Amino acid sequence: MSLTPRTPAGTIRSDQVGRDVDLYGWVHRRRDLGGLIFIDLRDRSGIVQVKFDPVNAQAHSAGGELRPEWVVHLKGPVQRRPPGTENKELPTGEVEIEARAVTILNRAQPPPFAVNDDSPVDEQVRLRYRYLDLRRARMARNLQLRHRLTKAIRDFLDAEGFLEIETPVLIRSTPEGARDFLVPSRLKPGYVYALAQSPQLYKQLLMVAGMDRYFQIVRCYRDEDQRADRQPEFTQLDLEMSFVNEDDVLDVVERCFAHVWQKVLGVTVPMPIRRITHADAMLRYGVDKPDLRYGLEIEELSSSFDKTEFKIFRQALDAGGVIRGLRIPRSVGAKEIEALTEVARAEGAKGLAFWHREAEGWRSPIAKFFGERELVDLQAATKAEPGDVVVAVADQVEIVSAALGAVRKAAARTLGLVKEGAFEFVWVTDFPLFERSKETGEITAAHHPFTSPRPQDLERLASEPLKVQARAYDLVLNGTELGSGSIRIHDPELQQRVFQGLGISREEAEQRFGFLLTAFRYGAPPHGGFAYGLDRVVMLAAGQETIREVIAFPKNQQAEELMTDAPAPADPKQLRELGLELVRPPLKRPQ
Repeated sequence: MSLTPRTPAGTIRSDQVGRDVDLYGWVHRRRDLGGLIFIDLRDRSGIVQVKFDPVNAQAHSAGGELRPEWVVHLKGPVQRRPPGTENKELPTGEVEIEARAVTILNRAQPPPFAVNDDSPVDEQVRLRYRYLDLRRARMARNLQLRHRLTKAIRDFLDAEGFLEIETPVLIRSTPEGARDFLVPSRLKPGYVYALAQSPQLYKQLLMVAGMDRYFQIVRCYRDEDQRADRQPEFTQLDLEMSFVNEDDVLDVVERCFAHVWQKVLGVTVPMPIRRITHADAMLRYGVDKPDLRYGLEIEELSSSFDKTEFKIFRQALDAGGVIRGLRIPRSVGAKEIEALTEVARAEGAKGLAFWHREAEGWRSPIAKFFGERELVDLQAATKAEPGDVVVAVADQVEIVSAALGAVRKAAARTLGLVKEGAFEFVWVTDFPLFERSKETGEITAAHHPFTSPRPQDLERLASEPLKVQARAYDLVLNGTELGSGSIRIHDPELQQRVFQGLGISREEAEQRFGFLLTAFRYGAPPHGGFAYGLDRVVMLAAGQETIREVIAFPKNQQAEELMTDAPAPADPKQLRELGLELVRPPLKRPQ
């Protein structure tokens, strides 16, 4: 059976009236008016109304059998709908098809949830029947948006002289900041591959190879805990450029986003994208991925209270901590204050100090503990006006930043301060090269160990590694980190010094990264690049809350793929071939 010629249902318009069309699709809805029967026929392109008139006996008889989600083939002429019956909600709403020949291609049992509307359905059910979920209009739009966005990226980078080059997925395990998925080798028993967390080293080697401008839309794999913007397998746009500095890379990425947003969404991205340093972001917003759709900037208040006798503030300052505050330009009641206090406590703060600014002055349970100068300084620092509320946290700088960053976000959402539908991009630059691991206390790479330090900080590598800044940059959109990039190290000796700063000896570096160091010794150009999560980009462009809404077949929050029931037990024969024995943890007995 040939499926051609075929007319996409959603493309039919009034200028086609009188023309015969050939349609294939699913029954979206059915209405029986006691003589005339109508269905909405759906395919990927959209929906069109089909009329079954008793004068066309065969078609009318078949129309009487049809039920939602049956698969059908229809032929008939395009007709204009009678005046007053048009559907302005549909692009095809001025026309209908008179069915004259109908073939039922497949019957369908009633689906476990409604496919013809977007009513709420438990996500576990949606993922188990994902092929039905993807028939729903919102999900279909999301995947179509993803296609258009991906194509716009490819078109832009091709015009900019980039080559799309594939890199291996089965690689040697390298430090990327997350756990690897390991793949045992059958041909080399006792050895494993890792599924690539990113193409980082291969794209640097492509620069050594003289490819100059590379990109790839690539699948990556990380064995980490799940959340709204994470999946064990995900897609990223990866690019690298030779003979560039930071401005060159940022310029290409900015113009790419401007092109994609205009082409796909019809939205203009103001250029150039604003830049703030990592230190500034942490001070003013409490996070390194700030949401700039609202104000609520954090203010430094330590100097305002440097002479304070208020016990909590005094203890924090004497312990080397800071006092910072946030002006909320809205009246906030006791319940809201308590909710924001719990948000701060969840980030490690002991509590949340607060003052209400009134025309007569400050009102607060703790106002009596502060002198006039302190309250005048508080007013000057926060620029609070009558009706505003100022909240503050006193503690070590890391706790203060985390607490006020979370309070800022919670207050903006609770009080409706977020500009919905806005897209606020921002670059965060000048990250630390190293950071101390919270789990082990060891010095680790803040991004990855192939990031170049700032030239002016080279002398600090051995003596003050935590004060070294990186030539690194993140792109943030509406409080979500889209991706990261950096100027890379291309000098083998500098790469060795950075390895040593991470506690990797020369011998270990040669063992683990000898291929990269050897390549650098054959003449590596200065190079830099960027990578961003395509799933996150589509999620934000589509206005969705999780990346699961823009991935065709995602895992759930337990990293399970419910539709095929993966992961699943391994076949014993496969394990024997690999020389493996899997040890399952003992089942917990009920208490």
